Amino acid sequence: MKKQYSILLVEDEENFGSVLKNYLELSDYIVTLCTDGNKGLISFKNNIYDLCIVDVMMPERDGFSLATEIKKINPSIPLIFLTAKKLKEDILKGYQIGADDYVTKPFDTEVLLYKLKAILSRNGNTIKKETTINYAFGAFDFNTETRELKSKTTVKKLSPKESELLKLLCENLNEVVSRDLALNKIWKDNNYFTTRSMDVFVAKLRKYLKEDAAIEIINVHGNGFRLLVK
Repeated sequence: MKKQYSILLVEDEENFGSVLKNYLELSDYIVTLCTDGNKGLISFKNNIYDLCIVDVMMPERDGFSLATEIKKINPSIPLIFLTAKKLKEDILKGYQIGADDYVTKPFDTEVLLYKLKAILSRNGNTIKKETTINYAFGAFDFNTETRELKSKTTVKKLSPKESELLKLLCENLNEVVSRDLALNKIWKDNNYFTTRSMDVFVAKLRKYLKEDAAIEIINVHGNGFRLLVK
């Protein structure tokens, strides 16, 4: 069976976005349309996509800012910029962020389809899909592909960063995971703001794991965290 690729389309011109979405769906893609950068970022954090198509000029959060955040979450995600501007500086900035292509409006939709096929084919051949791993600890079962944390009574769908952090803790069960390792591996940065962000995600994981009193994420002062199974 032919794989259906999932595309995040972020375009603030609703009519144009709807037309492009319908065209891509007729070509057998699964498309989620978001009408501003903030909505696009939320959707990317909560879903799995094979490729992103992002307009540059948008309210709330512009395409460059959105693409930067997307690349922090998943550096390997293919990305195409849409823009009505043809400034060399903007095009170079898009490629510096990590764009695979830059399409100026108006454009030939058939040409866009060929670009999509080429990028997705290249991406599929060069990037090995991560093997799905199931971790069983205490009352929980954690699937790294579906990002589902299951117990006998609950099923919790984790966000991408929650999933990455829990996977890192599970890989080092009962061992210390340093803050520096987690920040550099998951957030791709180590500063005050990413540290505070990681603390929020640790607090969320603690909340999810409260169902089993024998499991605890403990702070190791001056070092990091341990996922402890008593």
